[in-house]
Amino acid sequence: MVGLGNPGRRYLHTRHNIGFMVLDRLADDVKARFKSQRLFEYAQFNLEGESYVLIKPTTYMNKSGEAIQAFLAAHSECSAADLLVVSDDVNLPLGAKRLRAQGSSGGHRGLESVIEHLGTQAFARLRLGVGLAGDGQVLEEHVLDSFTKAEEVHCRTLVEAAKDICLDWAKEGIEAAMNRHNGPSAS
Repeated sequence: MVGLGNPGRRYLHTRHNIGFMVLDRLADDVKARFKSQRLFEYAQFNLEGESYVLIKPTTYMNKSGEAIQAFLAAHSECSAADLLVVSDDVNLPLGAKRLRAQGSSGGHRGLESVIEHLGTQAFARLRLGVGLAGDGQVLEEHVLDSFTKAEEVHCRTLVEAAKDICLDWAKEGIEAAMNRHNGPSAS
């Protein structure tokens, strides 16, 4: 499972880092600790007899694919088809969740980088709605802003729900997880 975000304290609680927030919450839940590699941090855990790795690229968002490519090169038993990539989505309202087995980047620079470096769109992704930019607000500023006090409660709920989606994906597979978590009542 890969969470997309930007490294460093300055970006810690920004909309762009919701992928990191989900993986941090998941690591807490499964009692996994992150260790550093050259291009990413990773944490390993077991769930129902299977081994999983959480990956947070330490490259900036638009170079996320480099880190994932490096991880897959070092772990030949894994492929793009084994990934679930968690990212923010400014085209979804705050709190919305969209799980897909594959697809385009939708203009997301981190997903563009992953697709470019892996040479495929065939990997699962969980897009998390962080809200639309306000009138006149530059998109880059919006995704690099922290959640407002009023939005923080929705953010915590979203992170918790996304953590559960990741666990369902791991335990049941993409189809079952999509059936359970996508749709009008799932948001």
